[in-house]
Amino acid sequence: MPHLIRLPHLIFAIFLGLFTALSSCTKTDTVTPSTNTVTTTPTTPSSSYTNLWIPPTLSGTSFNLTLDKSTKQFMSGAVTNTYGYNGADFWGPTLIMNKGDQVQINVKNNLSETTTSHWHGFHIPAEMDGGPHQTVDAGTTWSPSFKVMNNAATYWYHPHLHELTAKQVSYGAGGFIIVRDPEETALPLPRSYGVDDIPLMLTSRRFTATNAIDYSGAYGDYQLSNGIQNAQFTFPKQVVRLRILNAEIERGYNLGFSDNRTFYIIANDGGLLDAPVPVTRVKLVVGERIEILVDLSKDAQGSSLDLKAYNANQGFGFGGSESATQGQFGSLLNNKDFNLLHINVGPPNTTAITSVPTTLVKNTYWTAADATNSRTITVTGGQPNGPAFTFDNKAYDHLVFNQTIKLNAIEKWTIVNNNIFGHSFHIHDVQFKILSRSSGTVGTHESGWKDTVYLPVGESVTVITKYEDFSSSKNAFMYHCHFSNHEDGGMMGQFLVVP
Repeated sequence: MPHLIRLPHLIFAIFLGLFTALSSCTKTDTVTPSTNTVTTTPTTPSSSYTNLWIPPTLSGTSFNLTLDKSTKQFMSGAVTNTYGYNGADFWGPTLIMNKGDQVQINVKNNLSETTTSHWHGFHIPAEMDGGPHQTVDAGTTWSPSFKVMNNAATYWYHPHLHELTAKQVSYGAGGFIIVRDPEETALPLPRSYGVDDIPLMLTSRRFTATNAIDYSGAYGDYQLSNGIQNAQFTFPKQVVRLRILNAEIERGYNLGFSDNRTFYIIANDGGLLDAPVPVTRVKLVVGERIEILVDLSKDAQGSSLDLKAYNANQGFGFGGSESATQGQFGSLLNNKDFNLLHINVGPPNTTAITSVPTTLVKNTYWTAADATNSRTITVTGGQPNGPAFTFDNKAYDHLVFNQTIKLNAIEKWTIVNNNIFGHSFHIHDVQFKILSRSSGTVGTHESGWKDTVYLPVGESVTVITKYEDFSSSKNAFMYHCHFSNHEDGGMMGQFLVVP
């Protein structure tokens, strides 16, 4: 259903100048967390923690994914109807692939409705992309095949069916993809999956009085890490790695640790950075991924700390900054700090990593001087009682190609958002380099390859990439807001890469 920005968002926008938390374009912050009078979600007693679920893995060159209806006991009382892959009651297995492999994925749809499966972040032919065009009808199997051309990084798969994405993602359909390559393998990094290297999917859900998932609003009331409330995990006493995905509908996360310790960003959407970036805070919006290293080698065995969302007092336009607790833009988590993962420190591994590398890989990026063409895409719509959010005043139409790009073109896109609220902007097929933000310098950790970028309200962002390898006169790729309620409402465009 279309997601319209109603009057509360517009009223808050009038007071936009009072908020400064998003004025820094770096998205990183090394100052001590601010103290404030906003009531935070109480820390859950240790007896109430539930062990984090670690998704099982599938590896090789042939992968079978079956999407089914399921149920999960989220709240006391009735079970909640959910979706899951390969027998999971929420989410699905982690696919582990090697760069250079030719892979086939067989997606069987056991739902009673059509779905799709998009390989978020992958550089593959448009007909294999799994966007709104590659539908998988109920009871059928879709079997895309492609060469893995991406760098080692954390990617994910999720439904992308127009007007049903928010529902199917809310019910739990999705999963991680980890790509490995020789450069990453040669580095002294934690990579024992489920031990010192864990994927962490962050999201939240709202429930009806009968415990059904309510996806009618922008935000959930209860935070979930890998589908678990009040999750805990015991890491070894050493340097550990978290692969963090914001899989929300609309909420952003301002990540940090309860003791304000420094942690190190080593990768973002499309792969490793040139060197680890030390931070105490980092913002992550919907669809973005980061990989971080946390040094637990000096922590006492048996001690604990919390990974938290420091979301109180964020500037308006950051998803979840609203003060409302009910209604379309309300949530029990809005404008609060809350826990994401309780971390216990256990004994180290026998081959423990005990130091953070000083360098990682050497990336080479396109510059503005390399651009062969430039485009401007503007956020429009979203007014009270008006049309939903769109790009350039054009709602998604599967028969309309909004952009046509020549194969091997190096294009610079400026996405302008002077309209109502923040957004998360995602381009299919490519990893791009962020050239600039209108509010100032690009954050250090954003210097790597990206496929999703935060668009604060009142700002523009310029990115550059090369559209290479794949072309078609009829099969399109997508660009869209990754708030799934916004994309369902038509905040999507499509582009052809032509010979």
